[in-house]
Amino acid sequence: MPETATLEPHRMLSPTNPLADDNAEFAAATETVLVQTGDTTVSAEAQKKTKIIRRKRRPARPQVDPSTIKSQPPPQTGTVFNIWYNKWAGGDREDKYLSKHAAPSRCNIAKDSGYTRADKVAGSYFCLFFAKGLCSKGDECEYLHRLPTIHDIFNPNVDCFGRDKFSDYRDDMGGVGSFMRQNRTLYVGRIHVTDDIEEVVARHFSEWGQVERIRVLTSRGVAFVTYTNEANSQFAKESMAHQSLDHNEILNVRWATVDPNPLAQKREAQRLEEQAAEAVRRALPADFVAELEGRDPEARKRKKIEGSFGLDGYEPSDEVWYARTKEIEGAAKEGQQLEAPEQRLLIEDSVVPAEQEQNRQDNGLLSTSTIAALQGFSRGNLSTQRPSQNAGGPLVSYGSDDESD
Repeated sequence: MPETATLEPHRMLSPTNPLADDNAEFAAATETVLVQTGDTTVSAEAQKKTKIIRRKRRPARPQVDPSTIKSQPPPQTGTVFNIWYNKWAGGDREDKYLSKHAAPSRCNIAKDSGYTRADKVAGSYFCLFFAKGLCSKGDECEYLHRLPTIHDIFNPNVDCFGRDKFSDYRDDMGGVGSFMRQNRTLYVGRIHVTDDIEEVVARHFSEWGQVERIRVLTSRGVAFVTYTNEANSQFAKESMAHQSLDHNEILNVRWATVDPNPLAQKREAQRLEEQAAEAVRRALPADFVAELEGRDPEARKRKKIEGSFGLDGYEPSDEVWYARTKEIEGAAKEGQQLEAPEQRLLIEDSVVPAEQEQNRQDNGLLSTSTIAALQGFSRGNLSTQRPSQNAGGPLVSYGSDDESD
C-alpha cells in the first residue's frame, strides 16, 4: 500500500512568498507531524536539539618573558655561601627586617591560573615561581599553577611547594616553617596605617584562599591573618612577601608565633578534634557512623528493644548501653556466657543424659550419696555389723613359723 504523508493547511509551502516558506519550515520543525503508513498512524514530536557548550580549561600563561630571565648568582644575604644548597648562610637577622627591596612581580590568580603538565600527575606540588609571579614556562611547567584547595593533601614534613620543613622555626620566623605545629596564621608587618586598614588587608589576602580570621593592630601597622587551610597560608606567605597593598609599603610577611590567648588555644584544640573526628568518619563505613551518631532509625529501635533489659518503659542512657555492649563483646571474645541459658520447652520429648541429670542433682544442698543414706535410715535398713574385709590379695597362701597361727 502506498505511503502517504499529510500536512496541515497552514504548513503548505508558498512558492510566491519565500519568507512564508521559511516560517512554514520553522513551524514544521516544532509542530506535530502525522505520518500514515498502511493502517498505522504515527505521531512524533520533533526532537529539540540542545547544544551543550563545554568550555575547556585554559592553559597556564607564562608570567614573564623567558628571554628576560638571566642566570645569575643569588644576592649576598649572609657571610658564608653554601655550595650544597646554593644560598648564603650566617647572615644577620636584622638584614631581613630592614630589607627594602620590593618584589619584582606579583601573581594574578584570575589571569595566570591554568592547566599544566602537573595536572596529569597525582600528588604534584605547586609552583613556587608561579606564587611569586615569576614562572616563564606556562603550561609546560612541571608544577601546579592554581590555588590550593582542601582536597590537596601533602605530607606534614613538606609544604605545598615540596620543600622540607624543619623541627623548629628560624629566629626571624621566616622560611618554610616547622613540622611540629600546624601553623595557619601569618604575621604581616609594615602596613601603611589608614582608616580602612582592615578592609585593605582582607581584600588583598583573601585572594589566596578562604580567610578564617583577621586581627589588625592599627597603632602598630601589624595584622595577623589566619587561613582555613594550611596550604593556602603557605601559598599566601610566598605570594605576599615584599609586596605592597594600596600604598608603596613593602610588607614583612612571616609565620606567627603561638597565640597566648587561652580562648584561641581552646579554639585551636577544638578545631583539631573536629578535624580528627572528620578523618575517622571518612575511614569508617557510612552506616556504622550513622549508628554511632544516632542518625540510624533502625539502630535506635534496636537499642530501645535490647536495652530495656526486660523492663517496660525503661530506656537506658548511652553510658549504660555502651557499657553493656562492651561487656557482651568482651564475653564473646573470651568464650563466656552472660545471657541466661536456653530453657527446654515442655513439648520437647528428649532424654536427659545421665551426666547432666547427676550434675543437676549435685548442684543441690545434699549430694546423691547423702540422699541415698537418708533413704536407708527411713526404711530401717540400718546395719551395725562391720563389713567383711576381702580375703583376697597377695598374702593368701603366706605361711608363718609362729606357733600362734
